[in-house]
Amino acid sequence: MELRHLEYFVSVVRLGSFTAAAKALGTTQPTVSKALSILEHECGARLLDRLSEGVKVTDLGEVVLRRATAMLAEREYLQAEIAAHKGLVTGHLRLGLPALGSSVLFAPLVAAYRQRYPGIEIDLHEQGSRRLEEMVRSGQIEMGATLAPVPSDFEWQAVVDEPMLALLPRGHPLAGRRAVKFDELVSSPFITFEEGFVLNVILAKACRARNVTLNVAARGAHADFIIALVAAGLGVSLLPRVEVESRGQLSVFTALIDEPDLRWRLGLMWRRSLPLSPAASRWLDLVNESPLARL
Repeated sequence: MELRHLEYFVSVVRLGSFTAAAKALGTTQPTVSKALSILEHECGARLLDRLSEGVKVTDLGEVVLRRATAMLAEREYLQAEIAAHKGLVTGHLRLGLPALGSSVLFAPLVAAYRQRYPGIEIDLHEQGSRRLEEMVRSGQIEMGATLAPVPSDFEWQAVVDEPMLALLPRGHPLAGRRAVKFDELVSSPFITFEEGFVLNVILAKACRARNVTLNVAARGAHADFIIALVAAGLGVSLLPRVEVESRGQLSVFTALIDEPDLRWRLGLMWRRSLPLSPAASRWLDLVNESPLARL
């Protein structure tokens, strides 16, 4: 079993197609297909189901993917150690960040990381937290940011723990209050994020705990658009304090929601079963030492 064939397999899974993997690897699609056929022959079963919309990893493929990713990570460790012995810092950081909060928390850190380690290639993906979890599991990215709690197959390290703020349009009965309770908001139309954002899960749990149901007026994918909908009077919404305060003066009223089950606990996740690459370990060290990550 050749490591090169395992690398081709992992690339196909990460990129979703043989053609994309071949382009990324600097080879041809028939070469990748042949390598996968040889690997499947050696494994005695199919590792991928070829579908019209892409590929799907089989049960055995998941086993091979997990082991292959670990082996490739070990190779990256070795390459990094050899480079370090020569006085160089190289590698590849595959990182997933959420749309919410990244411009405040992570953009300065990415810039600082690039300045400190110019030899490390940074591959960034911006997605909802649920999608980032899928990408970490499949090996498309090594580390991603998401809200607590996380599934049991992930390691997770906290970055920030922030309260939520209620966004209220002018003329709302609660406008002008310094703080409000979630129960006071649920009678108003709500503007929430699209599916795939873990913030929706937090809201759903809070509703179940209080035996209430939200009247969802609209869903959005970006904080600026949600703020604009609130300002237009469509309804109310919730955002983490750090996301709201980074915008300065807003055309909406804000009120603190200081309730334990409605906090924005954001951290970094990675596969529990796999060691971190040197590039990811350096990213984690930078996050730990930076005051920007402890707002």
